[in-house]
Amino acid sequence: MSEDLQFTFALVLNGVSIGLMYSLIALGFVLVYKATDAINFAQGEFVMLSGLIVAVVLTVAGAPLIVAVVVVLAAMIGFSFGLERVVLRPLLGRPVVAVIMATIGLAAILRGLGPVVFGSETRAVSLPIGDEPIVLGPASLPPIQVVGAVAAVLLFIAFHWFFKKSRMGVAMRAVADNQQVAQAMGINVERYFALAWAMAGIVSAMGGIVWGSMLGVDVHLALVGLKVFPVVILGGLDSIGGALVGGLIIGVVESLAAGYLDPYVGGGTKDFAPYVLMILVLMVRPYGIFGKRKIERV
Repeated sequence: MSEDLQFTFALVLNGVSIGLMYSLIALGFVLVYKATDAINFAQGEFVMLSGLIVAVVLTVAGAPLIVAVVVVLAAMIGFSFGLERVVLRPLLGRPVVAVIMATIGLAAILRGLGPVVFGSETRAVSLPIGDEPIVLGPASLPPIQVVGAVAAVLLFIAFHWFFKKSRMGVAMRAVADNQQVAQAMGINVERYFALAWAMAGIVSAMGGIVWGSMLGVDVHLALVGLKVFPVVILGGLDSIGGALVGGLIIGVVESLAAGYLDPYVGGGTKDFAPYVLMILVLMVRPYGIFGKRKIERV
């Protein structure tokens, strides 16, 4: 294999691992949108909050990792349930923009309260995985990227089974397709709204652990939510598989742009290349690659 091919292979493999980590957070967007038709613009802040909780439990309380994982899962599920019950449920029946604005306001609140409650310093999330790079052919990947990629794949498999095979998953799909019809069939729509937010909390907890370990945890970790947005739009807001494929595409595009374009322009192309790709795709498929086309009769 020539050096150019080896370099390209290393970039693609690195992009795949990062892309899977992006798709992990994108899954939170999709879960909420599928159930409520609203975009949770506070998803990045959910990840930040999860990372802060894990870091505090590990460093301040000195608890083992398994305890920190249990604590953050319980905290994010409880937080998501409470958010849905207190803030979002009263907005049922209101225009979708009302829910969107509520999540934007929540994002601002979490960014402001995070440093006040947990401190403004960058906290580390130490996982027992070592620092020795994992060599795969010509590519060398940090262990945290491999762990994050594996965690994303396992979660996608679990959610795919949940929505296809479980009774609750089928009911959630019915709610996502048509809330009025689902309610007429005896499905408790409010309960499944709350379940969707709780599942988004679980995904955020896993994202906070993985991304917090890789980047450190502070208020800037919330920006990962914006970096993931092209993934969601590209794959389709209502498609779990689209979140996975979109994450892989964006990760590879970012990595190739960093490897081939950044050296010539001084850097920065990997930050805007995903948005350029997102705009190009939206010009052809406004609902994303795997999103469902909605037809409105007038």
